[in-house]
Amino acid sequence: MAASPVPDTSRRVAVIGTGLIGGSLALALRDRQPHVEVVAFDRDADQLSLAIERAAATSGAASPADAAAEADLVVLAVPTGAMRATLAEIAPALRPGTLVTDVASVKGPVAEAASDCLPETVTFVGGHPMAGAERGGMAHADALLFENAVYVLTPTGSAEADPRAVWLARSVGARPVVMAPDRHDAVVAAVSHLPQLAAVALVRLAAEVGDDALALAAGGFRDMTRIASSPFGMWGDILGANRDAVLAMLETYTDGLGTLHDAVRSGDLSALEVAFERSAATRSEIPSHAKGFLTPLAEVTLWAEDRVGFLAAVTGALAEARLNIKDMELLRVRENEGGAFRLAFADGPAADAAIGVLRTLGLRAERR
Repeated sequence: MAASPVPDTSRRVAVIGTGLIGGSLALALRDRQPHVEVVAFDRDADQLSLAIERAAATSGAASPADAAAEADLVVLAVPTGAMRATLAEIAPALRPGTLVTDVASVKGPVAEAASDCLPETVTFVGGHPMAGAERGGMAHADALLFENAVYVLTPTGSAEADPRAVWLARSVGARPVVMAPDRHDAVVAAVSHLPQLAAVALVRLAAEVGDDALALAAGGFRDMTRIASSPFGMWGDILGANRDAVLAMLETYTDGLGTLHDAVRSGDLSALEVAFERSAATRSEIPSHAKGFLTPLAEVTLWAEDRVGFLAAVTGALAEARLNIKDMELLRVRENEGGAFRLAFADGPAADAAIGVLRTLGLRAERR
């Protein structure tokens, strides 16, 4: 993705918090916009030193206010629970016309805090890059973390986001989508926060059934519960901040389980069949829906062989043909039997060309 032109009002960016997200954003910005000055602050001096050592920042600041004082654009990459205090701390130092944004997973409370704390002379646009990794910290920051990821922007009182916020999202390789803060929180409660709790509950249930249940847990169970390994330190903050939306989704989900429970108890196989068919139809649409309000990518299903070097051969052949994989998902895999990948390309012609390359390798590939 080509770098976006630097707005005249975004020559100096302050990144407050250099953990995984803030550090990755700073790395991506410095990589794609080398003429932009990035001033960083982190309360952990070691994290800040590592950010400077890895060239994620051109300089470090002694405090959040010092970082924000001369910035054109300020990115708050601190925990959701620390947002209000950080906003209050930087507010007196902000110059008129500064854009302030954040990367928190919950937008409503942050928007409210920004309204309470920031002067009317600055602009606030919430942000949520939909990307992450299993391990946090500046040591695991990656300039490619946001490549082709959805980056939700949540302006308040306007249907459009400030162009500088759009520039920031595109400059780190992401694809900006605009939503209202409350709508964002309801959506992520359904597709992110509720699945996290469901995964935790499923693993607890299997553990209570006994060790033999865990021994029999196969790929499907592992796929459904992978996120149960996520650290509570992050999730406690998120679930507390988005409590109302999460509770609403939990109640709806519980009602849905109750309906399935009644169908199983009464032996109503027709009702269960309808539920299965509707869910399968919806699930098959998720790749295009997952792009939010973006132009859908053209997708290819590739049947994979269980052998060393398979994926390297595929990506190498596509790279040689100058075909860029925009997104990739492992759909299913079974030991010694292979599996299937979903490969996404920019458009139909690129997907068709990729199928041609893959078939010359003797592989089975089809448009989705």
